[in-house]
Amino acid sequence: MDGPFSALTNLVACGLPMVLWAVFVDKVHRHGSTGLDWSNPRPWRETFEISLTRLAGLWLTWGVIGLIYFSVRVYHDGMFGFAMACFQAAAPWLFALSIPYIFLIDRVTVEPRDGTWHFGAWVMGLDEEIDHTAIAHHARAWAVKGFFMAFMLAIVPGGFGAFIRGDVGQVLASPTALAMWLITFMFMIDVAFATVGYVLTLKPLDAHIRTANPFAAAWMAALICYPPFILMGDGGPLDYHQGTHGPDGWAVWLAGRPVLLWVWGAALVGLTGIYAWATMAFGFRFSNLTHRGILTHGPYAFSRHPAYLSKNLFWWLAVLPMLPASGDWQDAVRNTLLMGVVSGVYYWRAKTEERHLGMDPVYREYSDWMARNAPVPRFFAWLRGSKQPNQPPFVPSSD
Repeated sequence: MDGPFSALTNLVACGLPMVLWAVFVDKVHRHGSTGLDWSNPRPWRETFEISLTRLAGLWLTWGVIGLIYFSVRVYHDGMFGFAMACFQAAAPWLFALSIPYIFLIDRVTVEPRDGTWHFGAWVMGLDEEIDHTAIAHHARAWAVKGFFMAFMLAIVPGGFGAFIRGDVGQVLASPTALAMWLITFMFMIDVAFATVGYVLTLKPLDAHIRTANPFAAAWMAALICYPPFILMGDGGPLDYHQGTHGPDGWAVWLAGRPVLLWVWGAALVGLTGIYAWATMAFGFRFSNLTHRGILTHGPYAFSRHPAYLSKNLFWWLAVLPMLPASGDWQDAVRNTLLMGVVSGVYYWRAKTEERHLGMDPVYREYSDWMARNAPVPRFFAWLRGSKQPNQPPFVPSSD
């Protein structure tokens, strides 16, 4: 049960119930935000050439992504090997299923000449007016999906296997073992929901990418947090683990103090739970660097960035960068400074995301309400000495 294909089965168990509920209960395919009109399908003859051009654009996009996977050596080694094997196995099915999907969906799409179509028309040299802005959006959206889906699939088996292999007897033997096992479980849930989110970017599920972040600073802030560009990893320029006991530092320093171990472990499990909850709140809409609908529920009713806040607090408490195992005060100062820089990177990420989402008036309305009413923003406002009156609960004006 701890093998990679069991991990893929876990993804199905995560995504399938959400899809069934969304379609048969919430009927998301009827939402106006999908851009689909099921009540008035066009005749085949009106959309046939459009669909052929969109297929060309889609297949060319997949070809470019495949060429990048083939050319960049990092995708041939280590953890990415599993992701590449999945893509190779799925490719023939995706190409075959894309044909009926495109031809059927174009009949009910309000405006089928999207970025995929414009890209296909541009490459094919059709005598059409090409919207280069739409092509740029198309490229950014698929860059997000291609980069992050490979990473998420690569880490799915590891976390799932580590959780399944947990021995109940050993897990319950100490607060440290129990906390680490539960933390692994929380991260497994987070990865499952995130991976499903990258897979199901489909209009009929109202989970398509409205816009991908157009700002270079946002891409830089995000990419340096993930392989192969990660700066915080072992030996990286922002490695704050030098001379420490690593992510288990808390357990080493608190060894022999069972009460503190229970309290500290519970705090770490709670922070990881908030992090996983933030991902779960998206359902199958999760992805970085994109706008796929504004969230106002779950942990996003308390903070605009609950995942970043909980993740950074977790790192500070778990690693304890100011307490190096080496006892070297210089390591303590360096690690603390670098951990501060890492937290600053995530603050930067949050601000670039707000800049992107702020282009949507619904997000601006949500953000303003949060600043006046949500516990976390009000806490920081209290620290600054400013106060805002409470207002009625926020209800988004649109999806």
